[in-house]
Amino acid sequence: MKEHDRLVLARQLMERKLSGRRTSSKLPELVEPVMARLLVSVGMVAETLEVTPQVARRIVLELGLREMTGRGRFRAWGVI
Repeated sequence: MKEHDRLVLARQLMERKLSGRRTSSKLPELVEPVMARLLVSVGMVAETLEVTPQVARRIVLELGLREMTGRGRFRAWGVI
C-alpha cells in the first residue's frame, strides 16, 4: 500500500507542474509513459514524444524526475 501511495503522490506532483503550460506542450504526454515504466531514458522519451534527444532531456528535467543511474552517459530517470 505504501508503494501505491507513493506513486499516486508522484503523479499528483507531476500534474501540478503541468498547469499553466501551453496546449502544444509535450510535457503532459510524458506523464503516462513515466508512470507505466517507472524508469525512462532519453531515447525512450524522444521516441515516445517524437522529439529530439536534446528536447527529451530538457522535458525530463522540467518534469522533475530523479536521475537514477548516477552516470554521465546513458542516464535513466525515474519517479521520486
